[in-house]
Amino acid sequence: MRLHLLLLLALCGTGTTAAALSYSLRGNWSICNGNGSLELPGAVPGCVHSALFQQGLIQDSYYRFNDLNYRWISLDNWTYSKEFKIPFEISKWQKVNLILEGVDTISKILFNEVTIGETDNMFNRYSFDITNVVRDVNSIELRFQSAVLYAAQQSKAHTRYPVPPDCPPLVQKGECHVNFVRKEQCSFSWDWGPSFPTQGIWKDVRIEAYNICHLTDFTFSPIYDKSAQAWNLEIEATFDVVSSKPVGGQVIVAIPKLQTQQMYNLELQPGKRIVELFLNISKNITVETWWPHGHGNQTGYNMTILFELDGGLNIEKSAKVYFRTVELIEEPIKGSPGLSFYFKINGFPVFLKGSNWIPADSFQDRVTSELLRLLLQSVVDANMNTLRVWGGGIYEQDEFYELCDELGIMVWQDFMFACALYPTDQGFLDSVRAEVAYQIKRLKSHPSIIIWSGNNENEEALMMNWYHISITDRPIYIKDYVTLYVKNIRELVLAGDKSRPFITSSPTNGAETVAEGWVSQNPNSNYFGDVHFYDYISDCWNWKVFPRARFASEYGYQSWPSFSTLEKVSSTEDWSFSSKFSLHRQHHEGGNKQMLYQAGLHFKLPESTDPLRTFKDTIYLTQVMQAQCVKTETEFYRRSRSEIVDQQGHTMGALYWQLNDIWQAPSWASLEYGGKWKMLHYFAQNFFAPLLPVGFENENTFYIYGVSDLHSDYSMTLTVRVHTWSSLEPVCSCVTEHLVMKGGEAVRLYEEPVSELLRRCGNCTRESCVVSFYLSADHELLSPTNYHFLSSLKEALGLCKAQITGTSLNPRLCSQTYREEISSPKKITSVSMAPASLSALVFQQKLMLPSQLPGQASMSHMDLVPVAALGPSLEQLGGHHLSAR
Repeated sequence: MRLHLLLLLALCGTGTTAAALSYSLRGNWSICNGNGSLELPGAVPGCVHSALFQQGLIQDSYYRFNDLNYRWISLDNWTYSKEFKIPFEISKWQKVNLILEGVDTISKILFNEVTIGETDNMFNRYSFDITNVVRDVNSIELRFQSAVLYAAQQSKAHTRYPVPPDCPPLVQKGECHVNFVRKEQCSFSWDWGPSFPTQGIWKDVRIEAYNICHLTDFTFSPIYDKSAQAWNLEIEATFDVVSSKPVGGQVIVAIPKLQTQQMYNLELQPGKRIVELFLNISKNITVETWWPHGHGNQTGYNMTILFELDGGLNIEKSAKVYFRTVELIEEPIKGSPGLSFYFKINGFPVFLKGSNWIPADSFQDRVTSELLRLLLQSVVDANMNTLRVWGGGIYEQDEFYELCDELGIMVWQDFMFACALYPTDQGFLDSVRAEVAYQIKRLKSHPSIIIWSGNNENEEALMMNWYHISITDRPIYIKDYVTLYVKNIRELVLAGDKSRPFITSSPTNGAETVAEGWVSQNPNSNYFGDVHFYDYISDCWNWKVFPRARFASEYGYQSWPSFSTLEKVSSTEDWSFSSKFSLHRQHHEGGNKQMLYQAGLHFKLPESTDPLRTFKDTIYLTQVMQAQCVKTETEFYRRSRSEIVDQQGHTMGALYWQLNDIWQAPSWASLEYGGKWKMLHYFAQNFFAPLLPVGFENENTFYIYGVSDLHSDYSMTLTVRVHTWSSLEPVCSCVTEHLVMKGGEAVRLYEEPVSELLRRCGNCTRESCVVSFYLSADHELLSPTNYHFLSSLKEALGLCKAQITGTSLNPRLCSQTYREEISSPKKITSVSMAPASLSALVFQQKLMLPSQLPGQASMSHMDLVPVAALGPSLEQLGGHHLSAR
């Protein structure tokens, strides 16, 4: 039964409950292994690995080869137990529940030696009625089964046909059949992460006791009525009414900043009851909307709702509600087949720029509030506005989404299915349906989430036949795919959340995928939806290798983390690019060779006779390569937003893979494990700037496009300078007449044949000169200073020995100070920042790289990459060595 109330004004919330008691079972528990030979204390929330480490029974799981050495932990069956006394009189309460917010993963639960239930899904919340078994003094046990062994059993029991993939590639050193267990998929290993299939109680566990009636769930969605030009708020409150009689009362709503307070009557019948409230916000009240970072404020409103019910029962909730609209626009484009794929926020087309988020640690109890804020602050500091929460990890904790709301970070939210086909037996589907329904209720009130996506790459895996399925068998797997993502997940999203779009996969062709029966012949089409693109063989400096797609939701290149990061989890014999450790840590087939190959196209590879120096140099060089490659590709996507070339274009999103690391290893990340910025992240601060000039060559002509994410037009000039590598002073310079840069567009500002450019700049050649350019108005910089290389840097002529002075400003992240000096050929300056670009370091320090640009975040993270921790720099440019002092 549902009670529908029409209310005239708005309310919402999350908070505390009166006339009910909650007792948390967080804290110390006892943990023992399967045969009882090992018993130890352990914290909840937590996991077995963390407990073993905290008791000194194992080393850091990330140290050297411990992902293999500690495989036994995941293969054992562990038990969590606790005895406790409830600090209130149980007999006075009609209903008592055990609530488990997160159990990892397969367990049987005994309360006072009575089996009360089982869990099989890491992503679900479980509630068990313990009214008839609870006492003043109680015992609780969670008997876990190894998720690895459970997955193998489930796969073996699925006898009708195989559900690939069976196991990850050998290079990943992982476990098999992860697609048969509803657990963090990357915990069985990935091409950037280790295999640590944890066991434990990873979220809160508590006892709840109540009389008469209890509010069990509360969620809401702001909806804008275009025809009425007014905001509505749809609110859903779920009650457990334990009274034998109907419960009546009143609801009082208060929204102080919207000058709103109203009272309504209601009546709740016994049993599980859902109250749906539909509220209208008066058109006469100005509602400020929530905007993504860089586009406006993140305004929210504090709201309270008070249920005053029979028997003196008061239930009060409070929360912050944000108002914003989101539309996914898929419509024909003039001059191009297919459909657009872009987002409008509050009616304004927004280019999504950012990255992909993975779990910040294999052990979630180590992901602190401080770490989350550090990582997410780094997102906005790099001028990003979007993160894609990738489908092989976890639905993140509440604080993650609250921070995204606060910081203006849009979230593309995958459901947790990735790079696999999945079973569709009824038990699996029932577990998934409970998971999805719960996560929608939990997350849909966050304005930061702008889209739901059914999975990561599973449509492409199926239709591009990653798993070598015969054509005759493919219909079976297509049917399973549609059953899971369309008939179950999509159905639940459409029923539970009307405030944001849903797509079945990423990459996908969007509306075209729907038209083709939910799977497209080519899910990675440049004419529809989003694409994932990786190419480690083609020259990444050649923009023509990149797809002129509608939306690039994954792309990237690997690099190694800095030596200071690796040093913590390695020993001296590991410090070689060809060491057993370096090969072990690389989980992407051929990854180390691919990095050196790509770097060798434009840089001189290290040749020091000191093995440690060579290792540090190589690490540093991979970061230089990665940063320059991702810069070139991202700038291509950004300048493609407003044009159609060869029937392709109108790119409206660039989310590189990946933002963060799960451990200390080579990966595609721009933030190392713990949050330290790689060179790529410093580059991102510039190539994601709200105003950016982008330079490139085509048929020996040099072009500069102006890219604007702003809402307004700006009058400005473009300055183009040519420098020799032997001097920081420009040999020639030109300034355009005033031009108007239209808001939300990318337009051509400048073009000149390279031969003409070199001719008018004296004795310049491609090898001896480099170009820089920037946008300004009234002598004020409006953009970063960008640059264009006229040749490979290993062919650059005239480089002089450079010295750099750098000072670490953040003792928490950098424990040492590194001092060097810049000179080329004379001393220019000293700096306390990591180089914004290794390859352009010398002239960028002199050539107007602004300390802070209008509308940009401050460069507060520029102290995070000490030069000496990464190795030398200009040696890779042309053979000149940079030594630390």
